[in-house]
Amino acid sequence: MDDPPAWIAEFTVTPRDFTAQLDAVVGCGRTPVPISGLARHLVHGTALPPRPVVLTFDDGFADLPGPTAEALATRALPATAYLTTGALATNAPTTNALTPGSRTGSGSRTGSGCLLPPAPMMTLAQATALEGYGIEVGAHTVTHPQLDTLTAPALHRELRQSKSALEDVLGHEVAHLAYPHGYNSRAVRRAAEAAGYASAVAVRHALSSGRDEPYRIARLIVRRTHTVPDIESWMAGEGARGERVRVAPFPDSPATLGWRLYRGARARVRGPEFAG
Repeated sequence: MDDPPAWIAEFTVTPRDFTAQLDAVVGCGRTPVPISGLARHLVHGTALPPRPVVLTFDDGFADLPGPTAEALATRALPATAYLTTGALATNAPTTNALTPGSRTGSGSRTGSGCLLPPAPMMTLAQATALEGYGIEVGAHTVTHPQLDTLTAPALHRELRQSKSALEDVLGHEVAHLAYPHGYNSRAVRRAAEAAGYASAVAVRHALSSGRDEPYRIARLIVRRTHTVPDIESWMAGEGARGERVRVAPFPDSPATLGWRLYRGARARVRGPEFAG
């Protein structure tokens, strides 16, 4: 979008920048693979192509099964989309909802209690259209909570219900998960495996590697301020604008552990909160 809702603006790029970034990925000589390819490599040692890269998209905004998927397909770029099932629209997005600058949603949501703020969203039924474009579909919970602050029953509901809803529409197993905002813990990772997921991606602001952990695969976040040279630096295995970039796996830092404890205490007082 050119003019996204304020809450998601930092993680939104303009259509012009998006196409330039995709062209940079194509031009760098990397081979895009879906997350399933990386997961098979991490678990079973299945071979990856030279210089692989995984492109992922979270939440399920209205542009995804339209201009975003078309831009990827035009360049023969496979990707993985993680959908927040409770945030998806119950009816087809209107023309206005797909227009850059729209600040309204695209109808009522499929799930009550979703923590994701309002934005134009795709529908659950459009998940099949994503697969038609070559985009692998994964789960991103029902309500987009901070998973590492939930009770065990609530955590299991988030993981299993989102998986089940997508499987009902697609007619096949959904085996991959993205933790909302990357928040996870050892208990969350065990629950993801118990729920039947073959992999889960976090954030970690780091490059992944052939030794990465299948249930907290590292990702880099593309922000609105990132430029084509930044993308090219990442594709070269370097930090954006000369910044040092870490390579997973690595243990959680004391700051990460402290932040998790703080968020957990806050959730016990306030209840579940949006992971953002």
